[in-house]
Amino acid sequence: MTDETILITGGAGYIGSHTALLLKQAGYRVLVLDNLAYGHAEFVKDVVGAELIVGDICDRALLNTIFSTHTVAGVIHFAAHTYVRESVIKPALYYNNNVAGTLTLLNAMVEANVKRIVFSSTCAIYGTPQQMPMAEDHPQAPMSPYGMTKLMGEKILADFDQAYGLRSVCFRYFNAAGADPEARLGEDRTPETHLIPLMMMTALGHRDKIYIYGTDYDTPDGTCIRDYIHVLDLAQAHRLGLEYLLNNGLTDTFNLGTGHGFSVREVIEVGKQVTQRSFPVIETKRRAGDPPILVADTTKVNKILGWKAQRTQLETMLEDSWRWHQQRHGR
Repeated sequence: MTDETILITGGAGYIGSHTALLLKQAGYRVLVLDNLAYGHAEFVKDVVGAELIVGDICDRALLNTIFSTHTVAGVIHFAAHTYVRESVIKPALYYNNNVAGTLTLLNAMVEANVKRIVFSSTCAIYGTPQQMPMAEDHPQAPMSPYGMTKLMGEKILADFDQAYGLRSVCFRYFNAAGADPEARLGEDRTPETHLIPLMMMTALGHRDKIYIYGTDYDTPDGTCIRDYIHVLDLAQAHRLGLEYLLNNGLTDTFNLGTGHGFSVREVIEVGKQVTQRSFPVIETKRRAGDPPILVADTTKVNKILGWKAQRTQLETMLEDSWRWHQQRHGR
C-alpha cells in the first residue's frame, strides 16, 4: 500500500477512469485532471472517489498550481484526441492538444521536479504492418496525424529523459475492449467509432445496423483481424509501469495486447451470442488505411514488467461490455 499522489490526465475517460479506480484501490492518492470533452465527472467523483480538477493540459498556469499545491510522485498521461479519421480532417486540433499539450505538461513537470510519467501511446505509430506479430522495433511510419502526434510524444519523452532525467514508460495499445465487471465504468463517448460499443448500442436498439468495412482481406474470413485487450488488463499494465518508474526503472516502450487477434465477423458473431439479440449487419467497402491484421508481440512487457493479459477471452470482454451498456443505455 502507498499514499503517494498520482496525477492522471484524462482520468475521467474510458481507460483513464479504470486506471484511476485500480490505483485508488491499491492505496494511491489519485488526482484527476480532465477537461471533460470526452470524460465523465461522475466516473471520478462517484465511482473512483478521487479529486477531479476540470481543466486542460494546455493550461500551464493550472498545471503550475497543481504541482505547487500537491506533492505528485508521478503522472499517467491519457489526455489526448484519439480519432484517426478526425485527425486527417482537423490536424491542427491534434497537434495542438496531443503534441503542444503534452509538451506543456512535460515542461511543468520538469519545473516542479516531477520526473516519472506513463504515456498513453498507440500501435498506430507503426503504420502498415511489415511483419506479424508486431514487436516494439517494428518500423514506425504513422498513416495519420493522430499516429504521428503519438510518435512525436514518444520522441519528446526520449529527449526529455536525456536532457532532464524525466523517466517515462510509453504504452502502445492495440484495441481496448470490455468494461469494469461490476458495470461501474465503461466505454461511453460521442462520437463513437469503435466496433464493440457500436455493436452493443445496435443490440440495444439505439442504432439501426452495424457495418463490416471490407470482406475481401487476406484473412480466414475476409474481414480485418485485431488484437483486443481488456481495459482492466490495460489498467493493470499502467500500475506496473508506474511502479517500475517509481522503483527507478529506465525509460522504455512496450506494446500492450494479447498476442492473439479476432476478426470483425468473429466479434459480431460472439456479440450476438452474448447479447442474445439479432441485429442487421451491412457489408460495405474497405476503409482507407485499414491493415488486414494488427496483433501485438508482448514478449518485452511480459519480460520486463511481468505483465500478461489475464482476460483474454473475447466472450469475457463482450460480456463485461454488454453488462455496462445495459446499465448505462439499456431500454
